[in-house]
Amino acid sequence: MAPTPAGPSPSPAIQQFLSSVLSQRGPSALPYSEDTKWLIRQQLLALVNSVPSLEPKTAMFTHNDGRTVNLLQADGTIPMTFQGVTYNIPVIIWLMDSYPRYPPCVYVNPTRDMIIKRPHAHVNPSGLVSVPYLQNWIYPSSNLQDLVHELSAVFGRDPPLYAQRRPNSNPNPNPSPHPHPHPTPSPSPSFATNPSNLSSSSSFGSFSGPGHSPYQRPMARPYPPSPYGSGSATPARTQTDDPAEIYRRNAINKIVEMAHGDISQLRKTREAEMEGLFSAQAVLRRREEDVNRGFKELQDEREGLEGQLQMVLMNSDILEAWVRENEGKVKGNLGEVDVDSAFECTDSLSKQMLECTAADLAIEDVVYSLDKAVQEGAMPFDQYLRNVRFLSREQFFHRATGAKVRAVQMQAQVANMAARIQQYTS
Repeated sequence: MAPTPAGPSPSPAIQQFLSSVLSQRGPSALPYSEDTKWLIRQQLLALVNSVPSLEPKTAMFTHNDGRTVNLLQADGTIPMTFQGVTYNIPVIIWLMDSYPRYPPCVYVNPTRDMIIKRPHAHVNPSGLVSVPYLQNWIYPSSNLQDLVHELSAVFGRDPPLYAQRRPNSNPNPNPSPHPHPHPTPSPSPSFATNPSNLSSSSSFGSFSGPGHSPYQRPMARPYPPSPYGSGSATPARTQTDDPAEIYRRNAINKIVEMAHGDISQLRKTREAEMEGLFSAQAVLRRREEDVNRGFKELQDEREGLEGQLQMVLMNSDILEAWVRENEGKVKGNLGEVDVDSAFECTDSLSKQMLECTAADLAIEDVVYSLDKAVQEGAMPFDQYLRNVRFLSREQFFHRATGAKVRAVQMQAQVANMAARIQQYTS
């Protein structure tokens, strides 16, 4: 925030007024956040100290949608220099409820004897001001004091208001050199072009006590001459500059501006709805992909389970056939069944595998018996080592042969299962 220039500090009435309205609580409290109220107070004090013609007030601000809210405003005039002469431009600076994080709303507030220049680069027909300082507002470095200085410079280059040209009905041959002095602004019908027309304001003057003199606003210089023609006014020109006609044009402009604002707000609402629909569509597409992926996984799992079922059914058929084949043998010779001949090998590989497995297990039993004999002292240790070495060699050969036979059996079994699966599927 820019430093406050040297000068007399604001009157205690202004300080008391700002402290009072910013410290209110409850329904009558101003809609500013608590962490910014002190900054708002300091900026208004610095503004009044720099530009005494601006007066802090509270007033009801009416939005385009009809909502009203009690806000702070700086009402008064801003001095500007045009062609070497200093003029005072009446303005109202509204501190919106989002201030100071967002810029204030500035309106030019013409009286009945003034008109807004058309077209103007920074002021629209309703009086709304738009300057680069407002568009590039940065919190918390931007402030009201620098804003007013920017407005003064911009208005000095291109004044937004001009005094109306009216017929001189004064027969006095020596008219006053200042025919249009600017008195202290007072409400008038032309104020309907700004939001301040729909508001009732209260200033700090109600807080002035016996020890404080009321705040006096300085007198303004005449406004810049009108650029729309010479001083000789025709009846048609007088009719065009009639206050009622100006009021009607400003009202029409305000209605058009409100319609544009409503259309813009409606467009933003529809765009937000479309964005929401697009987001929902993207979510639905992702869910569709997830459902399709899950369905494909279920189909793959079903195919795998069907393959396993075919394998189980095939093995069941084999076992049932074997049971039917051997069931009669068991029932006829139940008392004469030989354990060694209960199972017969179907091929040479199975017979060789059975012999290798039997020899391996027999050698394990023999080695176990030799260990017991050595522990009991029934066999010399050197003889035990010779026997164990011989038996271990024999066991190694049997196990190696069994491993080879098992591998060959696995290959044959896989080939047989593949042939049977093709038979069942065909």
